[in-house]
Amino acid sequence: MAGTKRADRDAPQPGMLESILLPPIGLDGTLAVPEGATGLVLFAHGSGSSRLSPRNAHVASALRAAGIGTLLFDLLTEDEAADRRLVFDIRLLAERLAAAAQWAGRQKRLAGLSIGFFGASTGAAAALVAAAASPETVGAVVSRGGRPDLAGASLAAVTAPTLLIVGGDDREVLALNREAFAALSCPKSLKVVPGATHLFEEPGTLESAVERAANWFTEYLRETEE
Repeated sequence: MAGTKRADRDAPQPGMLESILLPPIGLDGTLAVPEGATGLVLFAHGSGSSRLSPRNAHVASALRAAGIGTLLFDLLTEDEAADRRLVFDIRLLAERLAAAAQWAGRQKRLAGLSIGFFGASTGAAAALVAAAASPETVGAVVSRGGRPDLAGASLAAVTAPTLLIVGGDDREVLALNREAFAALSCPKSLKVVPGATHLFEEPGTLESAVERAANWFTEYLRETEE
């Protein structure tokens, strides 16, 4: 009995940050699921970033406050991340993201959680490619300052409701997002944050993006049948 109590005490509690290793190659990740969550958002960061990105951590914290679980993880190993070709290999990144979603679907404690993808920079393209390949798995996609245009032909195959958030002063990326938005045939929205540049570093701009992302996931991620 004492052993059981200790095991219960040592087990991760709902909402706590838990370090995990994602198979098959042991990618580092951080999982947290608040009590009563009906959705789980997987993060796909862009080039030069990692699961420890302060911006993504800020977004993840806000999503958990809204009752949505989060899984931040590195799509590449440390050695792979040093290879710039792999950093921009959208297909590979999408495969890693899809594998993480499949892993989540096999976890008994995550059963019933609808899956969402949150992508930034090149990670947004990976999220859309992965969503197009697994329409039955992904309930919603959000891109923040992303490059959805890099998803190419996969854009037309995305069925998950997709929100593109772009800074109003990030003019080149905004133009690319508008082109990608036109190629999407799923439920979609393009939100421009006035005064924001690519990294949403201006006061209040990241908070504005976070609010839009949380609202989108809250609307579209619903509890699934076990």
